[in-house]
Amino acid sequence: MTILNRKISVEYLFRLLFHILFWGVWVVWPIINASLNDTERDRWYLAHIAPLSVTHVPQFFINTLVLMPYFLRKRGVGSYIFSVIILTFVFIIIQYLLKLGLWENGVDMNGHQVKLFEFKTMFPIMFVSAISTVYGLILFMADQEKLKQEEKQEKLQAELSFLRSQISPHFIFNVLNSIVYLIRTKSNAAEPVTIQLSELMRYMLYEADDVQVSLDKEINYLNNYIELQRVRFEEDVEINMKVEGNIGSQIIEPMLLIPFVENAFKHGVGMIDTPIIDVLVRCDENKLFYEVRNKIAPELAEDKDSSSGIGLKNVKRRLELLYADKHKLEIKKEDNWFIVSLFLQLKTIGS
Repeated sequence: MTILNRKISVEYLFRLLFHILFWGVWVVWPIINASLNDTERDRWYLAHIAPLSVTHVPQFFINTLVLMPYFLRKRGVGSYIFSVIILTFVFIIIQYLLKLGLWENGVDMNGHQVKLFEFKTMFPIMFVSAISTVYGLILFMADQEKLKQEEKQEKLQAELSFLRSQISPHFIFNVLNSIVYLIRTKSNAAEPVTIQLSELMRYMLYEADDVQVSLDKEINYLNNYIELQRVRFEEDVEINMKVEGNIGSQIIEPMLLIPFVENAFKHGVGMIDTPIIDVLVRCDENKLFYEVRNKIAPELAEDKDSSSGIGLKNVKRRLELLYADKHKLEIKKEDNWFIVSLFLQLKTIGS
C-alpha cells in the first residue's frame, strides 16, 4: 500500500469514527436512554426535544460541505467566520420557531416560556457550529497537506524526467559516434552493432520510462552497451565486466548504472596508450555494490575537476531524489585510476 493510499485510509477511518462517536453521543444515545426509561421527563424529551436534534444534521453538513469549501477555500478566513455566525443565527431562529410549534404556547414542561436569545437555547446550536468547524478544519488541513505531497511528487517526477531526457541524448550521441566510426572504417561489425543499438533503443523507449525495472534487465542493458563499445575499440581497450551474486527479484531505477560506464569510456579511452576499464556488479540479496574503474592519464589524476560531466552530475541528483538514505557514492582517483563505487539498497518486486 502506498503512502498516499495509507493517508486516504486514515482519513476515511477518521471520518467514520468521528461521525459514529459524535452523532452517537449527541443524538442517538439520549434518544435511546429516554426510550429505556418511562418517566414523564423522558416522554416529554422524546416528544418535544428529540425532534429538534434533527436540525443539527443539516446545520453540520451545510457548514462542512457548503460554507467551508466555498468561503474558506475561495474567499478566506474572514468570510468563512462571518458565514458560520450567520448559519448559527439562522438555526437559532429555526429551533425557536420549532419550539413554538412543538411546545404548547411555547412553554416547556417546567412552565418556562421559550425565548429567542437565551443561553440554553443557543448553546446546542453554537456547539454544533464549533464542532463542525473543527472537524472541517482538520479535513481542510489534511487536504492541503495531500495537495502539497501531490505537488511535491509531480515536481519530483518532472525533475526525474528532465534528468532522463538529458541522459538519453548523451547516450545516443556516443553510440552513433561508434557506428559512424565503424562505417568509416568499413568494418563488418557495423550491421550487428546497428542491430544491437536498436535493442538498446527498445529498452530506452519501452523500459526506461518505468518507475522501476528488474535488476537483470538493467545489467543486460549495461552489458549490451559494453559489448557495443568492445566491438568499436576491438583490441585497443581492455574491457572487463564481472557480475557476482544472486540477481533475482531486485528492482532498480532504469538507466541508473550506465552513466558511470559512459564516463569511463569518455575519460579513459584515447588519452592513454593502454586504456583499461573494469566493471564489477555484486549483489547480495537486496544490497548492490557497483564499481567502475578506468585508467587515466597522470595529468588528469592531478586535476580535481576532470572526469566528471553531465552524466555523473545527473546520476548523483537521481540518487539523491530516489535513494536519499539508501545509497553511498564514492568517487576518487587513486594511482592513475578513476574509481566510482556505488552501494545501493534495492527493493524487490512486489515490496
